Amino acid sequence: MQRTILTYGLISGAIIILGMIATIVLSAQHSLWLGYLIMLVGLSSILLAVKSHRDKVLGGVIKFWPAFLIGLAVALVAGIAYVLIWEGYLAITHYRFMDEYTAHILAAKQAEGLSGAAYAKLAAEMAEMKRNYANPLYRMPMTFAEIFPVGLLVALVSAALLRNPRFLPARV
Repeated sequence: MQRTILTYGLISGAIIILGMIATIVLSAQHSLWLGYLIMLVGLSSILLAVKSHRDKVLGGVIKFWPAFLIGLAVALVAGIAYVLIWEGYLAITHYRFMDEYTAHILAAKQAEGLSGAAYAKLAAEMAEMKRNYANPLYRMPMTFAEIFPVGLLVALVSAALLRNPRFLPARV
């Protein structure tokens, strides 16, 4: 079971972070919805991990709580892999992400016509966010919190679906 959790968790984390990095590198447009879609695609490995364990180890039957715990463990491994790969990406790019992100946000708001005190307030908030993000004790939990709730949701849905042996039945 631990091998299944590690394998599917690492695959999931790698798929997600590589998808996110590709989006950042290849597109000036950063879409929140695209990010969550990438997470859902990568975290579909939770369903595959629980199904694999159900079919190969348990003979095609699993209860909700064991299925949920396996899914949760895969989400945890995926989240840790996501954080570590993101930290590696930041190091390789000399931690430029937040500078570029805040500059992009400020330019977009200025293009929308934001100016004066409202723009100064936003600039101060972005500068504070940049300072906070420079601290790994702030950045790493924040990065983990981006992905883990999605993994938790996928683990719940996977456990609910796969406890029914007629859902994606084992091939004999």
